[in-house]
Amino acid sequence: MAKANVAIGAALAAAVLVAAVPDTAEAQSAAHRHIGHVGDMFNGTPDNVGLLAAAQAEAEVAAQHAGLAAGSDDLAGIQRHITHVLHAVDPSTSERGPGKGYGLARAAGGCAQHIGMAGGSDDASDAVKAHSNHVGTSCSNVAAWAESIAEKAAGVAAATDMAAAKALAEEIAAMTDAILNGTDADGNGRVSWGEGEGGLAQAATHLRLMKEAEGLG
Repeated sequence: MAKANVAIGAALAAAVLVAAVPDTAEAQSAAHRHIGHVGDMFNGTPDNVGLLAAAQAEAEVAAQHAGLAAGSDDLAGIQRHITHVLHAVDPSTSERGPGKGYGLARAAGGCAQHIGMAGGSDDASDAVKAHSNHVGTSCSNVAAWAESIAEKAAGVAAATDMAAAKALAEEIAAMTDAILNGTDADGNGRVSWGEGEGGLAQAATHLRLMKEAEGLG
């Protein structure tokens, strides 16, 4: 009987302990969960990094090879490096390339989607609602620029004229810079998060501000 009482007591103590420890997934708010997908971790990205980090890594590869393409002195070199840019933008276009294998367009689209879900959550604070718009707009800009790069890359691949290919490569290089750093589209001397201006740098800034406001580090 004594052994039975000890076993029952141990079971009750364990039950109390389990009940006292909240389920982390349930305790985390829906808004914070989606912020984490963008800023911290997302299943399926390289090393399961956040979607924004995945986009930044692919953008850096695209910018490097866009610069090499724009600086190339022969058509074959331009086309080779633009193919590398395209792999970073959309790896489904080629089995091999220097990109990380996830794709800039996919990562940026995922950023816009999940930060929008954070801002649209029932438990979103005013700070999340405001900054999710800023991050989402910047990421949507990046996704649109990535799509435009893919279209221009097709033009480079089909080009037979060195001058035409180089001009397109220079346009692509400028777009990869906008993707990384944003662009002063309205010429007012500053780069905002707004439509047609914000890039990954602006998305990162507003994601940081959002996380600070929410105490997420």
